[in-house]
Formats: sequence, C-alpha cells, structure tokens
Amino acid sequence: MTTTSAVNTDIPVSYLTSTRQAAAATDTPNELSSQDFLQLMIAQLRNQDPSSPMDSSALMQQTTQMSTMQSLIELTSTSREQFAVSMRMAAANLVGQTVTWADADGVTQTGRVDSVSYAGSVPTVRVGDKDIALDSVASVKAAAGASTTTA
Repeated sequence: MTTTSAVNTDIPVSYLTSTRQAAAATDTPNELSSQDFLQLMIAQLRNQDPSSPMDSSALMQQTTQMSTMQSLIELTSTSREQFAVSMRMAAANLVGQTVTWADADGVTQTGRVDSVSYAGSVPTVRVGDKDIALDSVASVKAAAGASTTTA
C-alpha cells in the first residue's frame, strides 16, 4: 500500500521573498496592498487540498472585505484632499484680515495678514516678517474699512 502526503498549502518561498523585499522598500512594511492580497489568494487557491476545497462563502467574504478596504482607503484619501483644499481656502481668505496668535514665548501677537504660503503641510500666513501656521491663528478680525454682511 502506498501512502501519499498531503498537498502542500504553504505559500511559495519565491513569493514570500519577493513580498518581503517589496515591503522593505516601502515606508509601510506591515501593510498589504490589494495586489499582495490577490496574489496571496491566488496562491491559496492554487495550493488548496483538492479533497477539501476552500469554501466559496469564505472566498466571497474575503473578496468583499478587500473591496470594502479599498473603498475606505479611497474615502480617506478624498477626505484628506478635501480638508487640505479647505485649509488653503481659509488661509487665502485671511489676506488683508487682522489675526491674533500666540508666539513661541506664549505672548499674544496681532497683525495684518499680507500673504499666504502653501509650501508646508499646513498653510502659513505672513504677518510682517513672521510666518504663522494657520492652525496657530487664535482669532480673526475684519480689516478696518472692510464691509461685513450678516445673515
């Protein structure tokens, strides 16, 4: 009587090696991309035991989870972009306005915004010779002579 060994369900070493090398080259080595997920699923399907195939509902569940994850990543990216645009618009609207902020020593300063810079991750407003991060602005007062409307 001959014995047969079970089908090897391990992921091929060549795939693991290439995945580790790719992960080492990225800033986020612990995250799987959708391409990694699909390659792992294909390897799982190729190496499954024919006498005990993968449950189709489990496959659908994994596929649905991957789709949901991709949608959430896209939504997060869109939200970040929208927030960045909102910050830029808010900073641009401060030109000509009088702002108040606390300097590095904690002293409250006030001045008129001359310009805006978008060079950093947070826009900065220029008051005289000082650059103030938008998130450091404590209050805004309309410039003298500017008209305001109320609802």
